[in-house]
Order: sequence, then structure tokens, then C-alpha cells
Amino acid sequence: MLDDLKLIHERDSQDALGVAQKEPEQLVYSFSDDYTDWPTKQFKNIVFSGMGGSALAGSIALSWPGFSVPFEQVRDYHIPSYVSEETLFIASSYSGNTEETLSAYIEAKSKNAYIVVISNGGKLVEMARQDNIPVLLLPVASQPRYAVFYGLKATLTITDSLGITTSKADELSNCHQFLVDASASWLSTVPTTQNLAKQIAQECVGKSIVIYSGPKLFSSAYKWKISFNENAKQIAWCNQLPEFNHNEFLGWTKQPTNKPYTVIDIRSNLENPRTQKRFIVTAKLLSGLRPDSVVVEPVGQTLIEQLLWSISLGDFVSIYTALLNGLNPTPVDMIEKFKHELA
Repeated sequence: MLDDLKLIHERDSQDALGVAQKEPEQLVYSFSDDYTDWPTKQFKNIVFSGMGGSALAGSIALSWPGFSVPFEQVRDYHIPSYVSEETLFIASSYSGNTEETLSAYIEAKSKNAYIVVISNGGKLVEMARQDNIPVLLLPVASQPRYAVFYGLKATLTITDSLGITTSKADELSNCHQFLVDASASWLSTVPTTQNLAKQIAQECVGKSIVIYSGPKLFSSAYKWKISFNENAKQIAWCNQLPEFNHNEFLGWTKQPTNKPYTVIDIRSNLENPRTQKRFIVTAKLLSGLRPDSVVVEPVGQTLIEQLLWSISLGDFVSIYTALLNGLNPTPVDMIEKFKHELA
């Protein structure tokens, strides 16, 4: 079915596959002209507020590039008590109407934090304009989960401009061709026999998906979870080793005896050698007690290359899974209904 281009175009009527193919272009987008009056000051900490797809840039930044000051991600209405005028507070909401982020923004403002907004519009941008707060305006995307690399580029533009990081936005741009070349083999025109994304998707249909990684690649595992949830409309969750071996590991050994799951291991050669060994020992001890895992070995010489590669692969896999489910990957009707009911 995944080699039937006519059927793919019918089911993918909003061209999610085309969006995934163009993701590398986000890496070279420039936010440098959005705001130029950056202050010269030292920050004691960074707090990144965001939900769903808008939070993913912060999740990636926890692994790469890493920061010289404490960095905390907030997925809540409230902010940490330590936020002060020495805090860089990044409010990220693609729509600009995320109620948790709006609440956190108001609290950060009351603490006199230095606030920067990443958004496409909505109430958040209106408030920021009124408060004379810097805004990096995200380009149009069909869904927030499809603008992750825009968000990462905006985040690094902020930290570079404030002297927290050095040339990381440029380093991200330099990964453009790498990701173009890597993702070429996952396109719809590449047959299943030569297409890793299509092959993994076939393993996922009709099952609950569990994605595991080490700490360095966990943001990519989390993105796979989101993509399966929103693209394929299929239940998925994720965890990381070594934490997995201290609790969840045992959960696989007994119940339920019938395990309708697909297990995906994202195994990076950049993880701690002990973490890498844990994947091998885990697979050995759980043999016959859980489904054999689909092993994904990220391609790339650097951490950011492996993160980009694995995130992009997950997008293609989840979109192909949606098509196998007979679904249009793009809409998230139930989430929109939930927001309406909540309002």
C-alpha cells in the first residue's frame, strides 16, 4: 500500500509527507532581523515554557547545545519560585493562545524576568507587543509539531544573541544538507524494500508503540511519541534508559501476558557506554517476555546530527503509519474539540 502513490496522495490530502520532506529548510531560516536590541547582562538560569509541539525546542536544547547555566522546562500554568530578574524566560506557543503558557508568561512578568516570546501570533504576541517584549515570529506551519526545527532555530538565535551560546544557530544551519541527504531515502517515491521509514511503519500498525532511548536522544524519543499520537492517532509512550531498568523493566516480565506492542529502541553510539550496554542486557533478559525491539541506530557524527536524523525519521514513520491506518495525518480534531469544551 505504501508504494501506491495515488492512494498516498488521497489519504495525505494536506501533504504531511511534503511538510516532512521540507523540514530541513527550517534549519536555515533566519530570525536575526526579528529583534536586534538585545541587552548585555548575565543570567543565572533559563526557564522555557511551552506545551505539546511548542515545547519540543526546549526538550532538544536540554541535550544540545547544553547551557552553562541551569535550564528548566515548564509544562504548567505556574513557574518555578526562583524565577527573578536574573532569569531568561522563553515563552513558546505556536498559536499564541496556549493557556498554560499565557499564565506562565504573566507570572514571569510579575517576577521581572527577561522574557522572549516564540510564536506565530495570538494573544501571546499581542501581550508581548504591548509589554515591549522581544518576539521571534514563527513562519506559518499546518500544525505546531511540524514547526519544531523553527522553534529550535529561534531558541538558539535567542541564546546566541544574549551570549549564552556561541554560533549554535549557525551550527544548526550547517546541518541542512546532511538532513536533506538523510531524509531522501524516506520519501514516498522510494519503495518499501529500500525505505526504512515505511518498513518501521509496517511494524507499528494496530499496536501500542513504546519508544526507548538514552538521555542524549530522549527528545527524539519524545517527538516520536507525539508524532504517533498526533499523526497516526495511535497510542504511544516513551521512556529512557537507565531509568527504565529501575522500574518499567520489570513491568514487561508478567502482565499482560498478551503484549500487543511495538517496541522501538533508539540506540545512539553517543550515549554513555553503560547505557549502551543496558540496551543489550535488557533485550537479552526480556527475550520472549516482550516483542523483539525495532532497533534504530541514529546516523550522524555529532549529537545534533543524530537528533535531527532521528526526529525526522520518526515524522516519516508516524505519517506512513497514519496512512496504513487509513487516516489523514494532519488534523487533530479531538484536540480542537477538547479545547472548545475546556473553553
